[in-house]
Amino acid sequence: MNTLRSITNHQHRLKVGLFGIGLEAYWPQFSGLKQRLEGYLGVVENKLKRTDIDIINLGLIDTPEKALHAGHQFREADVDLIFLFVSTYALSSTVLPVVRRAKVPVIILNLSPAAAINYGSFNALRDRTAMTGEWLAWCQACPVPELANVFNRCGIAFHQITGVLEGDPEVWSQVDQWLCAARVAYVMEHNRLGVMGHYYSGMLDIYSDLTQQCASFGGHIEIVEVDELAVLRAEVSPEEIARRVHYFHEVFDVQSDCPGEELDRAARTSLALDQLVEKHQLGALAYYYMGTGNAANADAMSSIILGNSLLTARGIPVAGEMEIKNAQAMKIMDALDAGGSFTEFYAMDYKHDVVLMGHDGPGHIAIAEGKTKVRPLQVYHGKVGSGLSVEMSVRHGPVTLLSVVQTGAGKLKLLTAQGESVPGPILEIGNTNSRYRFSIGAKNFLEAWNAHGPAHHCAVGIGHMADKIDKLGKLLGLETSQVC
Repeated sequence: MNTLRSITNHQHRLKVGLFGIGLEAYWPQFSGLKQRLEGYLGVVENKLKRTDIDIINLGLIDTPEKALHAGHQFREADVDLIFLFVSTYALSSTVLPVVRRAKVPVIILNLSPAAAINYGSFNALRDRTAMTGEWLAWCQACPVPELANVFNRCGIAFHQITGVLEGDPEVWSQVDQWLCAARVAYVMEHNRLGVMGHYYSGMLDIYSDLTQQCASFGGHIEIVEVDELAVLRAEVSPEEIARRVHYFHEVFDVQSDCPGEELDRAARTSLALDQLVEKHQLGALAYYYMGTGNAANADAMSSIILGNSLLTARGIPVAGEMEIKNAQAMKIMDALDAGGSFTEFYAMDYKHDVVLMGHDGPGHIAIAEGKTKVRPLQVYHGKVGSGLSVEMSVRHGPVTLLSVVQTGAGKLKLLTAQGESVPGPILEIGNTNSRYRFSIGAKNFLEAWNAHGPAHHCAVGIGHMADKIDKLGKLLGLETSQVC
């Protein structure tokens, strides 16, 4: 997506389990049936292959004994997801031990060899045994109700893809979405979210239960100190500052009225942030701090925006105002390779039927429309201090909004909306700023979105990602809702 991204999120090769099912009693009865079904399983394996995925294919499982062993094999291989290819009829007792032991999400592939049996050729076989063997190569749908019944009675979540083995692009589009969702789930499971400072006092909607965040997404939450950032700033050399200022001019469109001393201040903080992130191996950060009464801390927090924008573009999203739920949403969007910029509602433009959205502080400059401007601000509205800020619009084209919502019942859910970032005038106030159009209209979108009770912040990324986020919710056991 961009040249600024680090490789942090891409070091893991997703491990995907695959097995087919059958009935051992069939093989001596119907010559060539097993080999034919193994061929179909080979087609599935080839279609699952990706450069960043390891496929653990255990072949056809046709007895309860093999099923128990397969469950151990998948568990030992540490698979993230299992695809169960329904090759033909099979006993549920040859399936349950696999998924019970593996304890990972399972996707049932109910895929016929082709769109329909050639009835003429089939009925011309005349040999009833050969006809039955041919039929068994086509009866993928037969055991699925049995599997669903057993999974439901055992409390095992499962998901289905139904269609044709070849020549059915919708099937493999869904497979792609499940694989993408599994990658994101892995990223979240291993993410280290830094929390620095404290909440913006009085924003009751953003307060979060950190244990609930870990329970829902996995990962680790590391509490880091503003004092540590201030100490790291003091250790940065003038030579390093000069190089970072030069880099600012490469990456940003630095406006001519930006004072040199402010660029130096921002460079010093940016370098210290890099060290802080490296030291604690952070994959995301939520922060806010007044910094009053401590000059070193105030200096750090009032010069943090450019450095946090660079981190966000590298795949380490940074959410201001200590919005931990939104740091999670931004990380999800980033793991989808969609970006994930911090945003909120700015104003309504009923004349053009668009919603203006943006935020002060850092932005995801790698998904900007053109080069992100750096502007000096004499005041950070609602906050202490002054300094440099970024002004950008999200790239024109399809976008997705994502909010991690804490519901009135105390649970987390994922809320999405798909729209379009459109050109037009923005507020040139040194903040991120975009114009979004939604299929249901600006007014209906706003009311429908708010009806779910999200916090006033959300994450925005490029592309339409709602289907993938819905599957991520299923993998994580979280409710998902889509507004449009």
